[in-house]
Parts: sequence; C-alpha cells; structure tokens
Amino acid sequence: MKVSYSYLPRQFANADEIWVEVKKAVMEGDFTLGPRVEKFEKEFAEYVGSKYAIGVNSGTDALRLSLIAIGVGKNKTDEVITTANTFVATAGAIETAGARIRFVDCNEKYVMDVEKVEALINENTKAIMPVHYSGQPVDMEKLMRISERYNIPVIEDSCCAIDAEFRGRKCGTFGITGTFSLHPQKNLNVWSDGGLITTDSQEIRDHLCLLRNHGMRDRDHYAFYGYNSRLDTIQAVVASFLLKDVNWITNQRIKIAEQIDRGLKDLHPHVRIPRRDSFERRVYHMYMLLVEDRDSLYDFLLKKGVDAKIHYPIPLHLQEASKNLGYQNGDFPVAEKQAKEIISLPAHQHLTETEIEYIIHCVKEFYT
Repeated sequence: MKVSYSYLPRQFANADEIWVEVKKAVMEGDFTLGPRVEKFEKEFAEYVGSKYAIGVNSGTDALRLSLIAIGVGKNKTDEVITTANTFVATAGAIETAGARIRFVDCNEKYVMDVEKVEALINENTKAIMPVHYSGQPVDMEKLMRISERYNIPVIEDSCCAIDAEFRGRKCGTFGITGTFSLHPQKNLNVWSDGGLITTDSQEIRDHLCLLRNHGMRDRDHYAFYGYNSRLDTIQAVVASFLLKDVNWITNQRIKIAEQIDRGLKDLHPHVRIPRRDSFERRVYHMYMLLVEDRDSLYDFLLKKGVDAKIHYPIPLHLQEASKNLGYQNGDFPVAEKQAKEIISLPAHQHLTETEIEYIIHCVKEFYT
C-alpha cells in the first residue's frame, strides 16, 4: 500500500467551484490588492479574532515584515529570541530583517521552553518570536507575562498553527502580530505561496500595508522604500474558498491523530507521544513522535510505502547558516536529542480508515 504525506491531489481533485471564481478575477483584471484580497483579509481576521489581517506573499515575509514594522533590525545590536527547533524561515526572517538570532531550547512538546526565555533577555532584546511548531501551541500565558514584565513585543510564528488555540484563544492573537503561512502543505493552503499578518494595532496595520507595497501611499506618492510582498488575488480567491473548511480540516486531523495515538500508545518507550493537554487545541500540521532507532524506522516505513518525513535532522543552531552565531553541539540538548528522534507520519484529513490502520500496523511491525 502507498500512503502519501501530501494530500493535494485528493484535496483539489474537484476544484471546479474555485476555477469559476478564479476565472471571474481574471476576466475582471483583478490581480493585485483588489476587493478579493480585502474580502479574504476581513474573513481571516474575523475567523481568528483579530481586528486586522494583512495579506503578504509568504509566511516568511509575514515574519520579516512584522519585525521591520516594529523597528527591529535598525540597530546592528538588535536581538530576537526564538526556538532552536523550527523551520529555517523563522531564523531567516530575523537574520534578513537585520537582527541577531538568540536561540532558546525547546520542551517535550517540541516548542519553545518558555521557562528558559527570561535568562536570555538583555538590553539588546527587541522581540520574542515563539513558534507554534507543528501546530502545537506555545504556553502563551507565561510568555506574555514575560513580555509585559520587560516591555518586549511578541511576534507569533503561527505559520503551522491556523485554528490552533491556547486556553480557548486562537494562536496568532496574543502577540503584537501573528504570522501565518498559506503554503500548499499548510492546513489552510493556496496554489502557490501566501501569508498573513494579524494585529489589533491600526498603526502597525497601516505601516504593514505600506511595507508590502513599495511604501506607496498611492500611485504617485511613496512614504518610504518598501517591499513587493503582496498576496496575489488568485491565491486570496483560493484561500477564501477554503477558509470555510478549516474547522473541518482541523477536526479531522485531531481525530486521526488521536486514533494513531491510541494505536501506538502500547509501544512506549519505543514510541513516545508528547503530553496532550486538554487546554490546547493542536492542529497537527505535522503529526510528530519521538521514536527509538528513528532512521531505521524511517527507512522501513518508506519501503512499506508509508511516506514518513523527518522534520528536521539538523537543528538550526548547528547549521552552516548559524556558524557566525557561535553555537556548538550541546548548547540546546533537548532540540538536539529531538532532531535525532522525531519522525512525522502522514495524518492529513484525506486519509482513509484503511490507510490509518496501515500506518499503525507498519510502526508496530517494526518494533515487534
């Protein structure tokens, strides 16, 4: 049996309704920052419970422009605290915004260990960037108390966490901005790249609208030299159409993840399922487990036709790109250990019951 990690062919097997809306946009010549983008921005803001949403061309730019909008990177000494266990875009956004990356270790849930953040704060700390990695919320209540104590803004990397919640509140609404990705593999996805920034600040919203569009107040007046980072209208059409399905997508992923949890729980300690707290809504953008003999299991699953993934085998602080930061092996032991043990299994909303049971069967077969 073949079990694909990607669900895109199934998701868009019948996309006739989307094509109708795309054709309308094309025939009307609505390609850039038109009414369809504004419509989607309003819909998304309402969905997550934010005053404003600003469409940009990627989750990466959502992070980078958020930093720039609050003035991070103006000084060479500016620092931003983030987690060592995340996708490269998080750290890349900090670096390309002109700030210095300060990594912190993660916890058993793969996300920022908030207990270790305060020790890193100094006079150069200009922002904290938690990552709701794999759709697992960070402890935002504790982090926001630190933010308020030191008057340091929080920019949430919610790129994996559309519809995730911490104690009943959507991820991406705690910080001064929240950032989201619409990459094709995300839970709310489009047909190319795309991103969103949420905020309750009209000042930041207005500044971001200029930043994403060359600093243009109108066709003839430029407030400053900005960027070309607009959300394409066609992608806004796709996202707006799919937004109504996000809750169903999340619930299906939760249901499937819980089924796999139950199926593999007896394999402990060979397979270790992270703690699942009831006050969190995890969206399982990636269904990740810690396993013994990870690389052998990975090869075994691929041979069995299960399209497993490894996210990621080398933590960011040990990458060549981080060489100038001076980190060494052993600096973040939890992240380093997880990089050797984490495996991601297919757990998307389009899996059949037969495929789910086959995934469970294959993992059990390896360890028994």
